[in-house]
Amino acid sequence: MSKPQIAFVTGGYSSEAVISYKSAITIQNNVDKEKYDVYRIDITPQGWFYSGPDGVKTDVDKNDFSIIHEGRKVNFDAVLIGIHGTPGEDGKLQGYFDLVNLPYTSCDATSSAITFNKRYTVAVAAFAGINVSRSLHIFKHTPVVPEDILKQLKLPLMVKPSNGGSSIGMSKVNKEDDLPAALEKAFKEDDQLLIEEFITGREFTIGVFKSKDEVLTLPFTEVFTFNDFFDFEAKYQGKSDEKTPAECDEGMAKKVRDTATRVYKIFNCRGVVRMDFIYNAERDEPFLLEINTVPGQSEMSVVPMQVRARGWDLKDFYSMLIEDALGQKKG
Repeated sequence: MSKPQIAFVTGGYSSEAVISYKSAITIQNNVDKEKYDVYRIDITPQGWFYSGPDGVKTDVDKNDFSIIHEGRKVNFDAVLIGIHGTPGEDGKLQGYFDLVNLPYTSCDATSSAITFNKRYTVAVAAFAGINVSRSLHIFKHTPVVPEDILKQLKLPLMVKPSNGGSSIGMSKVNKEDDLPAALEKAFKEDDQLLIEEFITGREFTIGVFKSKDEVLTLPFTEVFTFNDFFDFEAKYQGKSDEKTPAECDEGMAKKVRDTATRVYKIFNCRGVVRMDFIYNAERDEPFLLEINTVPGQSEMSVVPMQVRARGWDLKDFYSMLIEDALGQKKG
């Protein structure tokens, strides 16, 4: 019996492509090659292609997302999505794979598009009763002066590109004079921004996934940043520390796990996602910051650490995600 043919997609069109390629190393080293035939597909602004063992690049046939390998056509059974940012995390690829009837390991197109936009994420979450920060959504085509922002929100503020990840373009604003520069920095990454009141508390991040229709949580992590907030430098250049599992009482831990499970169901997630929370001591409740539907998988990333903390190895974990995707195939 032939093994399932799996396309592992990496790269991307945004500045987060560099993170995709870091994740690709971990994923490729840990996908079970005895169970699956895995083909790495690079999706870049210059083209979609498969690089064979000999280094020769073969273009992907976008009519059905197939390739030619060793003189034969390869049609895939499922796609393992490893692209951070557009088009792998914002629903674009998911919509394409739906059109060609290919199952994949991430959330569907609708959930991916909503959660990729930080403002729409917190709006949907708030409507469902999840705690989120007070915020504003502003657009480059309709300028808003800093004074108007500060009439509606209290300092300190977090200024974030609405679409994007890895904390690129994000700033913490502690005083009014710093707001214009923060807006300019964020608008270089996106034409719409989320501006939130800063929530004080402990920062937790938790992996959540579905296996055999059951939503499961991984041991969650507490993040300690050496910077003013958990920015790109803190995430990827060693300016932070993490503790997995986080040290907290069971009551607090249960609230984080229960809220994460509820959020996963509210957004109809699939595959593994990572959610970031601030646990506010005054309210004694977690506040949702964002949802990452294609979380980082590099050696420094949180999800691999949490998988190991649960006593699993990554090979079994990725197999679980692939099997869940294969179970979605229609026709």
